Amino acid sequence: MSSSFSFLHLAVALDGAGWHPAAWREPVARPHDLLTAAYWTGLVTEAERGLLDFVTIEDGLGLQSSSPTGPDGRTDQVRGRLDAVLIASRVAPLTRHIGVVPTVVATHTEPFHISKAIATLDYVSSGRAGLRVQVSARRNEAAHFGRRTFPPFRFEDYDTPAAQELVTELFDEAADHVEVVRRLWDSWEDDAEIRDAATGRFIDRDKLHYIDFEGRNFRVKGPSITPRPPQGQPIVSALAHATAPYRLVARAADIGYVTPHDAGQARAVVEEIRAEQTAAGREDETLHVFGDLVVFLDDDPGAARDRRERLDALAGGPYTSDALIFTGTSVQLADLLQELSGAGLSGFRLRPAVAGHDLPAITRALVPELQRRDAFRRAYEADTLRGLLGLARPANRYATTA
Repeated sequence: MSSSFSFLHLAVALDGAGWHPAAWREPVARPHDLLTAAYWTGLVTEAERGLLDFVTIEDGLGLQSSSPTGPDGRTDQVRGRLDAVLIASRVAPLTRHIGVVPTVVATHTEPFHISKAIATLDYVSSGRAGLRVQVSARRNEAAHFGRRTFPPFRFEDYDTPAAQELVTELFDEAADHVEVVRRLWDSWEDDAEIRDAATGRFIDRDKLHYIDFEGRNFRVKGPSITPRPPQGQPIVSALAHATAPYRLVARAADIGYVTPHDAGQARAVVEEIRAEQTAAGREDETLHVFGDLVVFLDDDPGAARDRRERLDALAGGPYTSDALIFTGTSVQLADLLQELSGAGLSGFRLRPAVAGHDLPAITRALVPELQRRDAFRRAYEADTLRGLLGLARPANRYATTA
């Protein structure tokens, strides 16, 4: 059989009852269970049943809102969520192969805390951890912390000089955040722990390193208090829609999620990211670019359209997304994924419109269809998330060469 690394990579993005705002009102949605460990364990177990590479878990520092500027006051949509890192830590020991990638808001979260949390998750999962780094310019979220303020930010003002300056600043800060996190993961050499009861030496202090990072946003001395993670460097990923986040992906990430709406856009986005990757001196490193799609999957295309229309009616208007919204069958979706992969995408992160319906449709209909085309793995063939993605375990930057 062909190596799994020649197959498409598939992930799912988990967000509450699903990505459609009325998803919680579907009979399969189980809204009373959304804040239980069993609910999230069930979703991730289902994703693992489909041999998916990993799941991402959405998070934020404010209540969910359909408004980009802050709370919208709506009470007919899901509001409130559990902490993504803690969800990941709960479900990781109950799974064996699938990667777990919680969302982290770098704008307001100290990199030392994140490095320790994700390193711990890597230990809990035996090498299947990652993180999705996110920025936030929402004033209500900044007000939770009281350390900084932001001007009003509207998407229609995105191209103005002031907005571009803010966006660039936030993503540069996120790049520094990731750099600190990565250095802290390396601040313990792999063999720093001696654990020799006879001599009384638990660690070799010469193999713990100060990172001494000084940048515009952070001054961090280190070392970490958590030994180097099993993967050495857990996976770092980020969603990107424009040049500033493309640059973050190219400089700092292992996976970038992008939102093209056709093969031409996909090709252009991949080319821009690859150019930024070369400019960052990373042209020899593997950097995956995944396409994001919201999916309404049914056995019949008419049934998928009817379901979407019914949900739109419940929500009071048509559902819109930054990503392409696919409505149809698993065969049609497999056709689309293979077409987009021809434009340079190495994988896809699918957003189930209704988690209870569309996630099983992905694992039980789309995956078998891709397997029939010899486009997706038939078994897990690696023990770590880096292994599933074809990424080698990196050397420690601070280790002394023998």
